[in-house]
Amino acid sequence: MRTDSNPEALPAADVATRRGRAWLRPVLLGIVLVAMAVAAPALGLGQRLAELRGWIAGLGALGPVVFALIYAVATVAAIPASLLTVAAGAMFGSGVGIATVAVGATAGATAAFAIGRWLARDAVAAWLAKSDKFARLDAMTERHGAIIVALTRLLPIFPFNLLNYGFGLTRVRFGTYVLWTFLCILPGTALYVVGADAVTRGLAEGRIPWPLVGALAAVLALLLFAVRRARRILAAREADAVSREERP
Repeated sequence: MRTDSNPEALPAADVATRRGRAWLRPVLLGIVLVAMAVAAPALGLGQRLAELRGWIAGLGALGPVVFALIYAVATVAAIPASLLTVAAGAMFGSGVGIATVAVGATAGATAAFAIGRWLARDAVAAWLAKSDKFARLDAMTERHGAIIVALTRLLPIFPFNLLNYGFGLTRVRFGTYVLWTFLCILPGTALYVVGADAVTRGLAEGRIPWPLVGALAAVLALLLFAVRRARRILAAREADAVSREERP
């Protein structure tokens, strides 16, 4: 495991570098939604989605459970799950979709954490040993704990799949990791799920679902507020740490 990073400046430097990228997630979401709207008629996605929804509906109450298990396995396998998140919104709607993705993603992230900490620590450490990003994550987590878990879930500072295994090698507590992972993936999850739900209903009904558009705007505002709040807390902690070190 590499330790040649400077832990004093890393958190602030990483956050500052990503400040100009706070717009990235909403822009990517917009691109995905527009692509869905354009591709749906040409590819017959509406019919295929109806068939998939029919299969899920045929599972009854087990439908969301099966989907959550698939999502968890994809997360452990380090497979990007953005398309699954969008599919959840299209199949289940906003409420059930958010719950299903949040449970599946948290379960997968927890399993990856457990693998990194208890089951295959040496293998995971060897995998991440050459990663400068992990060295920074380790230094940041040692110093700031829960706030780093929260901030890295809200901001795309590190890849989600890298975080799941990487946090298992840090000093963060298991309960802290699970709690803040679950809470802080909710805004981003809601952004994708509600957006997909809005597009799906719009295509099916032939009109703009304004209540969902309003909910999407509210989720985006909440995400931006949470990110700003997390940054301020981290900056305050960094300033306090620097001030303590400068005291005679």
